[in-house]
Amino acid sequence: MNLDFSPQELAFQREVQVFLAHNLPAHIVAATANNASVFVEKDIALQWQAILVEKGWAVPQWPGEHGGPDWTPAQKYIFSRECYRAGAPMLIPLGLLMLAPVIMAFGSEAQKAEYLPKILSGEHYWCQGYSEPGAGSDLASLKLKAERDGDHYIVNGSKLWTTHAHLADHIFCLVRTDASGKPQAGISFLLIELDTPGVSVEPIITMAGDHEVNQVFFDNVRVPVSNRIGEENKGWGYAKYLLEFERGG
Repeated sequence: MNLDFSPQELAFQREVQVFLAHNLPAHIVAATANNASVFVEKDIALQWQAILVEKGWAVPQWPGEHGGPDWTPAQKYIFSRECYRAGAPMLIPLGLLMLAPVIMAFGSEAQKAEYLPKILSGEHYWCQGYSEPGAGSDLASLKLKAERDGDHYIVNGSKLWTTHAHLADHIFCLVRTDASGKPQAGISFLLIELDTPGVSVEPIITMAGDHEVNQVFFDNVRVPVSNRIGEENKGWGYAKYLLEFERGG
């Protein structure tokens, strides 16, 4: 098997190298090198994201119809490797690489039109509401309740270990919409604005003094039913689909 790059792939590699040499700012490289957290600082990540968006290279994993570059697997590998070699930061994946594929696969056309462009531009900064007190590795035991009230859900409970909730403006949440059957069968997938009345974020400071994770509380939070991804009580399947991207890239 010949694993050498083709002439076209070598030309693309050179294009990426030239782009990075001319467009990756030194202060972003320095911030990335000095970063000790899972993600670089929000403003650094969004600066680099804006540069890549302008070039059309921010989301190699997205299909062309939603703004991706339609690269081959080899091109994606080349781009990833060259970014690493140049010291570029990883973009924050919560919206771009985790939520976006779920919206593409299971969201309505209105949701795709509303959310995908704002995820790509960085206008929306997302966090993930999965784990809860008592529901971490046993995620299906989650209890964050969402009760239907006309065109809204009333959400009560909390999420725990929520990375970047103090920086985000939106959270995608697994909620309990039915407690009568198997735990996995009564979960729905909601998109919630963090400035909604009744939402509060409390910091969790680690032993090292870092603040990356939080507990998010929901006190009679009204969320439009139109913010639900897919069908009611089908969220467990959507959650597993998201984890394919979170764990597998």
